Amino acid sequence: MSEYQKRYQALSFDQRMELALSADLDSQWRPFLVNDQHAQVKTYFSRRVDLRAEEVAILLADPNQTVRLNCAKRSDLTSEQVEACVCDQDPNLRYFIARNPLITDLQRQRLLEDKDVLVRIAARKGPKQRTTRARPGQAEMIR
Repeated sequence: MSEYQKRYQALSFDQRMELALSADLDSQWRPFLVNDQHAQVKTYFSRRVDLRAEEVAILLADPNQTVRLNCAKRSDLTSEQVEACVCDQDPNLRYFIARNPLITDLQRQRLLEDKDVLVRIAARKGPKQRTTRARPGQAEMIR
């Protein structure tokens, strides 16, 4: 077990939350945050603008819906990730990806014909540019 892993396991929930939001996050903590046992820690971490591609992939596959919804808002998804969101069984994930500027016209058309009425409404509204914010001492986050 690495020294960082021992130190991470000793952190309280609140300390892990602070790390997930930290503007000056030591990169050694990132693998622990992306795989944290607490969904709320991963939810906050998933909103970071500075996520790495491999972190986005892990979080997009997370069983927690909120973690995945945060990822569907991202402007740095791969075309394969966008397609996976468009085809996902969860209508909430399809709702969020329907507003993502990365979807293709063909994907938008499929979402306009979705079985879920709210997904169809979101697809009709079209792309939504997400804003970001950074509170003092915190990393820039997707809203």
